[in-house]
Amino acid sequence: MVAHGESMNPTRPERRLRVNGVEMYCEVHGAGRPLVLLHGAMSTIQTSFGALLPSLARTRQVVAVEQQAHGHTPDIDRPLTFEHMAADTAAVLRRLNIERADLFGYSMGAGIALEIAIQHPDLVRRLVLASLAYTREGLHPEIVEVIERTRPEDLAGSIFEKAYAKTAPNPENWPTLVARCNQLDREFEGWRPEDVRSIEAPTLVMIGDSDIVQPEHAVHIFRLLGGGVEGDSAGLPDSQLALLPGTTHLTIVERADWVVSMVSGFLDPPLSHGG
Repeated sequence: MVAHGESMNPTRPERRLRVNGVEMYCEVHGAGRPLVLLHGAMSTIQTSFGALLPSLARTRQVVAVEQQAHGHTPDIDRPLTFEHMAADTAAVLRRLNIERADLFGYSMGAGIALEIAIQHPDLVRRLVLASLAYTREGLHPEIVEVIERTRPEDLAGSIFEKAYAKTAPNPENWPTLVARCNQLDREFEGWRPEDVRSIEAPTLVMIGDSDIVQPEHAVHIFRLLGGGVEGDSAGLPDSQLALLPGTTHLTIVERADWVVSMVSGFLDPPLSHGG
């Protein structure tokens, strides 16, 4: 039985699912083992994953979710937090009867994926964390200042503003989305090292070599997840690290050939290296 406010037409990729008081928008493409895509701040499915989704959906059931106040998903009277977005996403997966999925989060979406892995580990098989800073100190110091003073007019004409104007139920609420994301960044306290270390799902940590995340921080996350060993003697760890050359925070999701090959190879490893 379809609940009020819920669209489940199997012939179309779009779904609208009411969970936790939010009418969440998601798209389901392809068939196979489920892969959940979690977009970045002030983004949509297309702005974060438009270059990657078609290739990923050739061998996977790709479930792409737009978070509170982002894209097609309307805002509600509630702060934007990683806890809320993780709970919303977990509820969407359970509504879709997805019991164990691979998660691919980019930027803010990587934080959501991390929170799901900590709070809802039963839903997670493998993780891909692209451009994740699990603490504020993981970002380049100068970018923290830029984030905290970003105004809606600073993003006028950007791909983010244009995508919001095209997809949002209330395009005039663009300043509200910017303010919510700014508040999320200002109040972000990060996760504890022991929380990251507790994650049992094999994880691919991925950043650009000129990302907003410092390379040293990505290596630190990799080590917390069991990486950084001498593999010939100790054996390869379950987690992996990818540093893409000549790549920035915005262009990492445009490196379709590289990213798809790395993500696919990690999510579907040889049988001798786990499943």
